[in-house]
Amino acid sequence: MTTTITTPPGVAFLTGRFTAKNVIKKVTRCGDLNGVFHDFAAWQAIPADTPVYEVEVLDSPQGEGELYVGMTHLHPGNVGDEFYMTRGHFHQRREQGEVYFGIRGSGLLLLQNEQGEARLEQVSPGSVHIIPGNTAHRLINTGTEILSALAVWPTVAGHDYRSLAGGFALRVTGFGGKIQAREVQNG
Repeated sequence: MTTTITTPPGVAFLTGRFTAKNVIKKVTRCGDLNGVFHDFAAWQAIPADTPVYEVEVLDSPQGEGELYVGMTHLHPGNVGDEFYMTRGHFHQRREQGEVYFGIRGSGLLLLQNEQGEARLEQVSPGSVHIIPGNTAHRLINTGTEILSALAVWPTVAGHDYRSLAGGFALRVTGFGGKIQAREVQNG
């Protein structure tokens, strides 16, 4: 019997980039984020082709029991007084959880349940974030360099962006190292 040793995918921790060949990449630009930022005029003033974040996902088999492994690279910046952030989502299959690992940079993970109760966790190199099922999640870059977080989630989870069309219950704002979270007023 012959045993073959293979080299698994890796992560270059200095850059947060995958070293694998089977990587699917997607860039989300400012123009793709209509309705995400509170200050519409400030959002419109930024060129639509400005990259806000990139996602890399290892190409994986689909189905029950299979996992995606992905990396989000969120640029530093502001739209008005809000920090750059990802769109954020629930999973289509609400019971599916996810795990984030901070790789580089600094920021926050915004978590919100379906009742609108929200909380924030600090993201930094080495931080581990357990995102339970039925919980929306969004990364926010409060630092001055790219925030990279590795994520692992079931391939069957799906993404539901529509449920958050009205936004999250918290907005995170700030400049020059001063960070403020405030509740969003309805109506």
